[in-house]
Amino acid sequence: MPTAVAKTSIAEDPSAGVEVLQEDVPQEKRFSDPQNFINRELSWLEFNRRVLEEAQDPTQPLIERVKFLTIFSSNLDEFFEIRVAGIKQQIQSETSDVGPDGLSATETFNSIQRVVRELVATQYALWKNELVPELAKNGICVREIAELPAKRAAWAHRYFQQEVLPMLTPLAVDASHPFPHLLNRSHNLLVRAKMQRGAEPLHAIVQVPRAVSRLIALPRGKSADEPWEYIYLASLIKQHIGELFPGLILEEVHAFRVTRNSDLYIDEEEAENLLRTIEQELRRSSRGNAVRLEVETDCPKDVLELLLRFFDLTEADAYKLDGPLSMTHLMPLVTNDAFAKLKDRPFQPARDPALPPHVDFFEVLRRQDVLLHHPYDSFDQIVEWIEAAARDPQVLAIKITLYRTSGDSPIVEALIDAANAGKQVTAIVELRARFDEASNIQWARRLEEAGAHVIYGVVGLKTHSKSLLIVRRDADQLRRYVQLGTGNYHPRTARIYTDFSLLTSEPKLTEEVAIVFNTLTGLAGYPGLKKLMVAPFEMHSRFVRLIERERDNARAGKPGRIVAKLNALVDQEIIEKLYEASCADVSIDLIVRGICCLRPKIPGLSENIRVISIVGRFLEHSRIFYFENAGQPKVFLSSADWMPRNFYRRIELAFPVENSALRDRIINEVLPSFLHDRVKARELQPDGKYKRLKPEGAEPRAQAQWHFREVSRERTKKLTGSKKKLRADKLIPITVPEEKSAAPSTSGTDRHPSSTPSATTSKEPS
Repeated sequence: MPTAVAKTSIAEDPSAGVEVLQEDVPQEKRFSDPQNFINRELSWLEFNRRVLEEAQDPTQPLIERVKFLTIFSSNLDEFFEIRVAGIKQQIQSETSDVGPDGLSATETFNSIQRVVRELVATQYALWKNELVPELAKNGICVREIAELPAKRAAWAHRYFQQEVLPMLTPLAVDASHPFPHLLNRSHNLLVRAKMQRGAEPLHAIVQVPRAVSRLIALPRGKSADEPWEYIYLASLIKQHIGELFPGLILEEVHAFRVTRNSDLYIDEEEAENLLRTIEQELRRSSRGNAVRLEVETDCPKDVLELLLRFFDLTEADAYKLDGPLSMTHLMPLVTNDAFAKLKDRPFQPARDPALPPHVDFFEVLRRQDVLLHHPYDSFDQIVEWIEAAARDPQVLAIKITLYRTSGDSPIVEALIDAANAGKQVTAIVELRARFDEASNIQWARRLEEAGAHVIYGVVGLKTHSKSLLIVRRDADQLRRYVQLGTGNYHPRTARIYTDFSLLTSEPKLTEEVAIVFNTLTGLAGYPGLKKLMVAPFEMHSRFVRLIERERDNARAGKPGRIVAKLNALVDQEIIEKLYEASCADVSIDLIVRGICCLRPKIPGLSENIRVISIVGRFLEHSRIFYFENAGQPKVFLSSADWMPRNFYRRIELAFPVENSALRDRIINEVLPSFLHDRVKARELQPDGKYKRLKPEGAEPRAQAQWHFREVSRERTKKLTGSKKKLRADKLIPITVPEEKSAAPSTSGTDRHPSSTPSATTSKEPS
């Protein structure tokens, strides 16, 4: 390995793809050179570009394309509410923190504006020029009000008068009426009118009510062939808004939408009551500083300037849109069951064969560990287990961390039942789970009322780990049972997010989980653990050591191999250690769904690192970490990404998969399926852009999520007694070793964890 100089391929413009070479960089400094890092915000925008590409994909079912269009908009909203809001605060306070990539807050903001405008233009062109005509061909028409025939227009007018007009409130804007403080993401109309011709113009604001669907379905006849017709609520109000201003001459009506800073700012050490403080902050956050203004494309310059002054924004913060002000308003199309033929084939998760209906979970887990891969393995099994534990008289205690859960959570209901039955229930509820704060406050109060011990985490840290501990008095002894997961206890998102759950009663691991719970709820310090990695205590340092061990093994002539699947890779030291390992000839595959600040495939720096991102039907949410370990592979699953916030500002767990059969399943089936994906996978290029992969030659359809779904469907058929067999020619060729004990190979162009072929698979916010 050279010790003096190295050549590094970099991007000259942080948002462009122009490459230059920097020579004569000292070895000890070259890993940390800003040119080696992709800007975090620009990397996130590239992730959202991949979401938009799914909407552009003509092989997708039509309504699924519309769904991805709405996801793209929702993602962008959150990006402005949190990330852009933070960057603007840095610019205004002149306390800009320069990241590993070397860009200032102003440089980052300018690059964001350039990329977002390009993406939004692509989004609206796609909607107007491709998706709207395709929907019309399939009998789904989104109409302009002016297009409606007389009878339809008359119905729309009656609907406006009966269902909408009573909720509208005109708000005057003049010397005695200041501009109203409009809520975040609110959709509004600016009205310009006069008392009489030649008089001074008057202004008013009309808020589009949130209680009415933003996309209104017109009534249909009994014929199945009759098209579905929709109109926009804002357009309907705009058409008849004169009825709110009798006696005035309406000159102009322009729709606009404002996005505000929605981050919560809480000093926990000063907050006497964290729950009440967060409730107050939630009310404030909906009225945070404006960060983006969206207007219709025909909005005149003087009206735009007026709105920008009202919101204290500049022209750089304004976006003119040729279509609906938010594509999230298209959700009624996505949720309409009448359009099933234009959606993905329905998928029903299977049960794991080890956990058939009405099984005694405790008896199973005394015999074996169980690994569930959601959503292919039903999350209902976790719910059933918690409900069974709540009823079981032999269960004495239940402890759980709750980061996100559904509004009608059966898990929380089971915990309430357990507490009411006299069991000791402890719930560590994270009140600051972004955008789920209100729901978590509600559940925290209900749990407390039932007699559960509710802990609001550790001061200064978010509790992001996913862990469940059940203490039961078995016939032979008191025993602990544990579920450790990569995802939330949220039955709804568990149907669209890919995650893992490890269920075990292994004594040493369950004891360590108990120690973690005691550390979080008690006063004792963290004692250090052997099996679990726990953030913020030592997870970062232990991951660093695991990477360094692969580096050292490779230098010693032993196989060096790392495969990591995660949502985001941001941490500078981890990236530098991966560069070191690559330079030592460690073969590294990274499956990073979202942000990746590492630049792969740069000669002399990262030529042994390959980065892919998979964006598909389900949101890839699981975190898997594989280390070759000189032929004795180590596999960890985790709730944590490789980001500073996960390592230092959150309670996180990474747990080992030590059962040989379960470990082999991850090594020989799960990871190769992702690494073989050539349908939904994109490969990161050195310039920060992504290249979509394509199947090579006659290679069968290689798509990880499709494979896992088909395996799950086959399992369901077997459990229901179906004799139909899955056709082998429809399966992905999964690479498996000839012997289970074989270590993953570093051979092959894709460098899969193993090398012998055999034909045998939904937004945290942030």
